[in-house]
Amino acid sequence: MTQAEIKELIQKQRTFFHSGATLDVEYRIHALQKLKACILKYENEINIAIRADLGKCAFESYMCETGLVLSELTYMLKHIQKFAKEHTVRTPLAQFHSRSYQKPSPYGVTLIMSPWNYPFMLTIEPLIDSLAAGNTAILKPSAYSAHTTALISRMIKECFDEKYVAVVTGGREENTCLLHEHFDYIFFTGSQTVGKEVMRCASAHLTPVTLELGGKSPCIVHKTANIKLAAKRIVFGKFLNCGQTCVAPDYIYCDRTVKDKLVKELKKQIQKQYGKQPLTRKDYGKIINTKHFNRLLGLIDSNKVVCGGSSDRNTLQIEPTVMDNVTFGDAVMQEEIFGPVLPVLTYDSINEAVNNIHAMSHPLALYIFTEDKHVAKDVIARIGFGGGCINDTLIHLATSEMPFGGFGESGMGGYHGKTGFDTFTHYKSIVDKKTWLDLPIRYQPYKKINNKLLHMFLK
Repeated sequence: MTQAEIKELIQKQRTFFHSGATLDVEYRIHALQKLKACILKYENEINIAIRADLGKCAFESYMCETGLVLSELTYMLKHIQKFAKEHTVRTPLAQFHSRSYQKPSPYGVTLIMSPWNYPFMLTIEPLIDSLAAGNTAILKPSAYSAHTTALISRMIKECFDEKYVAVVTGGREENTCLLHEHFDYIFFTGSQTVGKEVMRCASAHLTPVTLELGGKSPCIVHKTANIKLAAKRIVFGKFLNCGQTCVAPDYIYCDRTVKDKLVKELKKQIQKQYGKQPLTRKDYGKIINTKHFNRLLGLIDSNKVVCGGSSDRNTLQIEPTVMDNVTFGDAVMQEEIFGPVLPVLTYDSINEAVNNIHAMSHPLALYIFTEDKHVAKDVIARIGFGGGCINDTLIHLATSEMPFGGFGESGMGGYHGKTGFDTFTHYKSIVDKKTWLDLPIRYQPYKKINNKLLHMFLK
């Protein structure tokens, strides 16, 4: 799309929003039902598209993408009537007689920019929340996940008129054109570098933003951890989608006394979950493109590899790889890995671990494996991060009952369920003052008796 075409599309959506059609909750419900029916209709095509982009099998595509989207749709359809209602709040005595309430109102025309690593889920879930709140939406999926983007575009055209929901395809040029336009809300999922640019462009129009970014999410393994179970769950969380998950454990930070035992169990679990030759397994995915494949190979220090390390340039696959004796100065610790490479670092005390993590940018997720509840409570209280798990990985984002979002450098704002509805909603605070009584206390000329009444009301 050209800049002029994008501008025209935005104006079309703004005109439609101002018609008031999306304010009707039944209209929103019908839209969500239509979207759900379309997803069910195209479930197999969704699996095929994601497989073409990332090599994911149908089971993983449904578990991590389609199923989560359907779950969010089901949740929103169940609760949208309640979420969209006005909420009466207590009125102070000084404002007698009035009714005070908050009115949920949509922002207007929203822009949703999504990444390539979970191309279906990270595009459609924010859309669900935006439509439930009564907005119109322009979707901009990643050009890297071309097959899924093409399918999303086809599905959205089948479901909605472009004046309500539209998809803009293309790459960096289209992103730039979109970001130079005036939206009422921008929802971005992607890298910190692009997130800064999104925020900079949004500031020109004072447009509110939600930024779902990334970071080096630590996985702390305490000396009291159930090592066998910890290894099993870490391997699942790290190598799902070949490590191309924003909340994947980026590195293991392990108590020195249990490190050897943990590394041994990690090797066992990799073989158990992925076999002796992971690259030959049909259910093992691939790296999104050559650029990211080469970047990941550059992070692997062959002298520190204790498991995996092999790759296939023809299929863009890298084995689940574990690196031992890693330090914070190594190349693999200088950036978010976003691939199937797992460095293991050690600490001598939990305070040392907490202090070192404190010295780094705020991570999107934090995981701690321990049987000591006091240690878990202390670590979670002292370190700033978006969300996480005790004795597991990833699963905190797989529920509509809790918000998912970043903190500090890993993002701002959240979504899923009620929080997602709130993200795309402005709550108007309104006082409905009755006309049958008008207290004279606030009007000039001010009197002594009014001063006494004022001090009685406001204290």
